Amino acid sequence: QVQLVESGGGLVQAGGSLRLFCAASGSTYRITVMGWYRQGPGKQRELVATITRGGTTNYADSVKGRFTISRDNGKNTVSLQMNSLRPEDTAVYFCNAHANLYDYWGQGTQVTVSS
Repeated sequence: QVQLVESGGGLVQAGGSLRLFCAASGSTYRITVMGWYRQGPGKQRELVATITRGGTTNYADSVKGRFTISRDNGKNTVSLQMNSLRPEDTAVYFCNAHANLYDYWGQGTQVTVSS
């Protein structure tokens, strides 16, 4: 089992920045890919960014050049630096960890971007 706890959401004006943080505990040695997903109002959950244990990253087209995902394997953490935020980035952001064919999810953290 893997437990994920997110922090760092909040309210920010358009053009501003936020940093999300996720700490994993439990059977962290099983984790291969970690990432962030989001679910906006009335929308399905979508991928934001992922990062492998080796540091290979993948981003949704909508956030490329604005968001940066990073990972500390020693501390079992993953972060998402979000710059140039837009109102359409408003969503609940979920941390994800993939381990042994299972996906684990955090409780989510709200990000609200005002125009």
